[in-house]
Amino acid sequence: MASKNQSQFQDFLPIMADKLGGDGLIGELCNGFQLLMDGDKGVITFDSLKNNSALLGLQDLTDDDLLGMLKEGDFDGDGALSEMEFCVLMFWLSPDLMEQSQSLLEQALQQEL
Repeated sequence: MASKNQSQFQDFLPIMADKLGGDGLIGELCNGFQLLMDGDKGVITFDSLKNNSALLGLQDLTDDDLLGMLKEGDFDGDGALSEMEFCVLMFWLSPDLMEQSQSLLEQALQQEL
């Protein structure tokens, strides 16, 4: 998924998590899913991603980039992203948020001991 825009990526998910809290962040991710999904199928398909990517400023991504995004998050292999797959992918693509989550998990485990 290497594109010319990749080097300009700034991870805003941790900032959103801090400002919105966990429930608010999940709500916003669900809103993003709704913007990108195929309304008839209820999932994000290649065509729906391509047609709606400009809404998120991703209009310069190539077809290969878009296909790569779908493949990256398509855990069940159906060629599309469900809402859960999309949310998991967004977390997974946010190294800072994953790092924060790991730290919180470790703290919770320490408190249980």
